Amino acid sequence: MTGAFLPVVNREHKVSITQQIFLAMRGAISSGALEKGSRVSSWQDLSVQLGVSRGTVKRAYDLLKDQGLIVTKGRGGTWVAAEVSEVSTESGPSARTPRGLFYDFEEVPQYFQLGVPAQDQFPSKAWHGAWRTAIATESARPQIYPDPRGLSSLRREVAGYLATARGLSCHPSQVFITSGFAGALGIVLGAMDFRGCKAFVEDPGFPRTRYALQQAGVETIAAPVDHEGVMLPFNESEARLAVITPGQQAPLGMTLSDARRAEVLNWANAANAWIIEDDYAGELQLSGRASPALAADDRFGRVFHIGSFSKTLNPGLRLGFLVVPPALTDLFGTFVGHLAPAGSVVAQQAVQNFMAGGHFYRHLRRMKTLYARRKMLLVESLRRELHPGVRCEFEGALSVRLFFPHSIDDVAVAVEAQKAGLGVLPLSPWFQSRPHGKGLLLGISNVRDRTVREKCQALSRVMASHTYG
Repeated sequence: MTGAFLPVVNREHKVSITQQIFLAMRGAISSGALEKGSRVSSWQDLSVQLGVSRGTVKRAYDLLKDQGLIVTKGRGGTWVAAEVSEVSTESGPSARTPRGLFYDFEEVPQYFQLGVPAQDQFPSKAWHGAWRTAIATESARPQIYPDPRGLSSLRREVAGYLATARGLSCHPSQVFITSGFAGALGIVLGAMDFRGCKAFVEDPGFPRTRYALQQAGVETIAAPVDHEGVMLPFNESEARLAVITPGQQAPLGMTLSDARRAEVLNWANAANAWIIEDDYAGELQLSGRASPALAADDRFGRVFHIGSFSKTLNPGLRLGFLVVPPALTDLFGTFVGHLAPAGSVVAQQAVQNFMAGGHFYRHLRRMKTLYARRKMLLVESLRRELHPGVRCEFEGALSVRLFFPHSIDDVAVAVEAQKAGLGVLPLSPWFQSRPHGKGLLLGISNVRDRTVREKCQALSRVMASHTYG
């Protein structure tokens, strides 16, 4: 009944009053102190009872509504939802750690989720046709072991695509089909035996790359990033490797400048070191002509180029490609033959069919136009909804970046947003240095005209509850 539960608020606490009310009521619903289907005070009445502003309580109620914990019935009052999903009230590290780029493996992508292509604009008819042909081809194929480097037809198609779209001329023998970026990274680390070595990684940079290197026994050295891209600390003479995102820096979005490209390549040559180019979305640079791959300028044979079909076609394919310097093709051929052969022949054949039919190039052109429009749609909506203390950056990359004052806990904000189906990522885990930037990363690929304002309002409420309540 109303009045049966009254949240306790502490004005001296560092947690905002909005968040205190939200957490207290969520806990009461979880414990049963507020029973399913029971009526609760309106936000107007509760504000009077607690002696706080109406807006503060309304934001807390909006958060509860976003999680499906309460329902409002107009003049009929506010009620605990009759069917409430299990609510987690943990406060330990597992509850405060966002799930990275993968979220829930069994669910559809969340709004603002990074790393996934547009779900509503995929050329399904051509894609399904490519798969039907691939299945028919496979049924007629002799039952022998396939080339561990990948189907020769797909490797030729990838080599042709790289020459056209990324300015990288390579022979198909240099191309290896991999299990996405992670598979290609594992092949390079294993074949080159980098265990025990030091590697430069961008700061900020993709956390999973850093963790993968560390798991492989590689010590990572933070290389700062400015408006021209990564700045390798050349005084660190023991580094044998650099892993960088020159096409679109992850997460800040700038393209590596011509001067820095030359510096990085000259360093690798002089230091007898190597570069792993993560070209995670190089072909989807949204403004102007895409800059060529770093490997296109490699005169010394020092760059491993890694690309993926995850962000252009489908992450579920688990298909990517690795281009190695010509002198290393035999070494890598032996390695993948023993430890990391290419995956599903049917999937490889389907992608090859899709590319050979010209569908992949047309799809990329459409996506560049679509993503540029969706990015500006999102930015315009955010500018209407954001608190003035939040800075918005959107140049480069397939994301919009929101930057918070340093006192804000961006991980807590991201956790709360993800629970509400808003797939933002916190910015701070991308940094190694301290103090580090804080904010959120918002994907643009699945922004929709009809829903973007509502979603930005919901995100604004989450942020306000942690920052300005």
